[in-house]
Amino acid sequence: MPVKIRLSRHGKKGYPFYHIVVADSRAPRDGRYIERLGIYNPNTNPATIEFDFDRALDWLQKGAQPTDTCRTLLSKKGVLMKKHLLEGVTKNAFSTEVAEQKFVAWSNDKDSKIQAQKDKAEQDKATVKNQRHEAEAKVKEERAQAIAKKLAAAAKAEEKASEPAEQPADAETETPAAE
Repeated sequence: MPVKIRLSRHGKKGYPFYHIVVADSRAPRDGRYIERLGIYNPNTNPATIEFDFDRALDWLQKGAQPTDTCRTLLSKKGVLMKKHLLEGVTKNAFSTEVAEQKFVAWSNDKDSKIQAQKDKAEQDKATVKNQRHEAEAKVKEERAQAIAKKLAAAAKAEEKASEPAEQPADAETETPAAE
């Protein structure tokens, strides 16, 4: 029985998430499976990948073949690296301790890169928020100035409207004197 590590689609239309499963290659995509290893949610930034590391490694060592997408996910989490190092141990290329040290160093480097990516995404989000806030403040200030001008113009027009009633009386008294 050829066994594959693959994705089983779940979620609603346009918003999928996946279960990482071990299944017979002849079984339907979302059908029967042997074991569920974890989940993969591509909708988050960065994508959420959670699975049982040891069980995935065990299935790979037993000969299960991952699909292309699952191979990428397993590689990102280090399962394929660990399998590669364990094969080196079985071939006496290096000891178990050296393999573990290499894996821990690789894992720490990978984690720092992922954390940097998350920090950058948060920083970009904060920058965009600040830019929007500044733009809104500028628009608000421009609107306040426009309203102030409008009110000043209305007050001036009201003042002129009240002055012409007084000026004609003065104008009539001045007109005969001018002749």
